[in-house]
Amino acid sequence: MLKTIKHAAIIALVAGTAAVAAPSSYASTKSAQFDVTLNIQNDCAISANALDFGSNGTLTNNIDVNSSLAVTCTKGTTYDVALDAGTATGSTVAARKMLGSDGTSTVEYGLFTDTARTQNWGITPGTDTVSGIGNGDSQSIPVYGRVPPQSTPAAGTYHSTVTATVIF
Repeated sequence: MLKTIKHAAIIALVAGTAAVAAPSSYASTKSAQFDVTLNIQNDCAISANALDFGSNGTLTNNIDVNSSLAVTCTKGTTYDVALDAGTATGSTVAARKMLGSDGTSTVEYGLFTDTARTQNWGITPGTDTVSGIGNGDSQSIPVYGRVPPQSTPAAGTYHSTVTATVIF
């Protein structure tokens, strides 16, 4: 029994000492404030989907297809989207061409800003580009393509790479 009383006294002594050293014994606190900042600048990003005219045998009728670009600009940022002539030799924004896999044959095509395919899409802001105002989210912009009737060149794959540029 004496051993049990001694044991209880030791436990009480240890518990009392722990209570004195506990963090709740702090007398006061001090605080500091700091600013959190972010500087958002006018900015835009652009991405493009491929425009595929598919497979055809002869070029006796219009071949019309659509694709799209995605423009994301800071809210309130005005922008223009330009499409260059592409990479085929002799191509201009008014008379685009795809170069054949033979390296010499071409197919004419156009890129337009409207569904009727009457407004050529070019590189001069305010004249033949597409304008917009950023809303902070991705904005889809349709691209209307047409291969008009023309003499059908040799069979093969025809290709051009067009660069879409957002100007802001």
